[in-house]
Amino acid sequence: MKKKSLNMMLAVFLTAGILCGCQKTNGQSDAQDGQPSEVQAVQEELDQPALEEQNAQEDAGEAEKEDTSDARERVTVRIASLKGPTTMGLVKLWQQQEDGSNQGDYEFMMMTGADEIMPQMIKGEVDIALLPANAAAILYGKSQGAVAVIDINTLGVLYLVSGDETIETVADLAGKTIYLTGKGTTPDYGLQYLLAKHGIDLSEVTLEYRSEATEVAVLLKENPDSIGLLPQPFVTAACMQNEDLSVVLDINEEWENLNSGRGMVTGVTVVRKDFLKEHPEAVDTFLKEHEASAQFANDNVEEAAEMVVERGIAEKAPIAAKAIPACHITCIKGEEMKAALSGYLETLFEQDPEFIGGAMPGDDFYEVR
Repeated sequence: MKKKSLNMMLAVFLTAGILCGCQKTNGQSDAQDGQPSEVQAVQEELDQPALEEQNAQEDAGEAEKEDTSDARERVTVRIASLKGPTTMGLVKLWQQQEDGSNQGDYEFMMMTGADEIMPQMIKGEVDIALLPANAAAILYGKSQGAVAVIDINTLGVLYLVSGDETIETVADLAGKTIYLTGKGTTPDYGLQYLLAKHGIDLSEVTLEYRSEATEVAVLLKENPDSIGLLPQPFVTAACMQNEDLSVVLDINEEWENLNSGRGMVTGVTVVRKDFLKEHPEAVDTFLKEHEASAQFANDNVEEAAEMVVERGIAEKAPIAAKAIPACHITCIKGEEMKAALSGYLETLFEQDPEFIGGAMPGDDFYEVR
């Protein structure tokens, strides 16, 4: 009602102004002594509610921006990795998290087996995980496509170690007992693939599984004539602790010989799709910082070795320093990641579909960023 009356008053004043306008001389104004005219006063009163509403909207927008920014800052990414090369590529970022020099916010968990990590990913207790490549494909199937790969973190870290000098080729493994970890993951299926390609049936060898690589390393130290399949840095540790031990077969090299130079994709990094959808900025920040951390390990071996020991991955810095170059720590993303990983999984699938969970993952398994 008040606004309607004000509009009527404004119309009256405007009409009066038009009728009287011809009587004004040049230089005259509607206001005297710097005071606003009645028309201006009415117009300002009419505009006031709109201005107040506009200011309120702007204030609300700023508050929303602040809330969104604060929410992003409060996102803690829960990261699980395995005791070995995958975590060795994270040690710099882990240290930065502790001293506050990183951009993201992370909670790190290091475990001994993929079977510990996978259930936690399915239950939503872990957001990002560094897993054996085939385990990631199995997780994709078990979770009904709820995870995606964002990078490849390690290539070709597996070696056969022994003091048995009769072993020169894969064919020489027939009739032998081989100790290894990771039943149902890359070490296990990678070895089975090589044996099959060299015409060795599983009935001709004995595979003895241990829960941790350290157990295999200790066994080799005590009995160097045994044969162990180990990843770095446990290969270096075992050989340095017993001079009778050496690398008898480079599994990655053997794989390349059978696959036109394409190496093994040992480890990959996966993210829960729900987390990625909700916090894409946090995932992008992690990818950037993961890549920098991996590069740091390769470029600053001595310093990274000290961090590896601090995390309990290796016992001594000289062991870690010697092992890091052989770990092939990397951070391969985008289309290059997709091409390398899909080719590797196809090779495993052709050998035995169960190696990757029974089926090839769909295109949504590869998060190209």
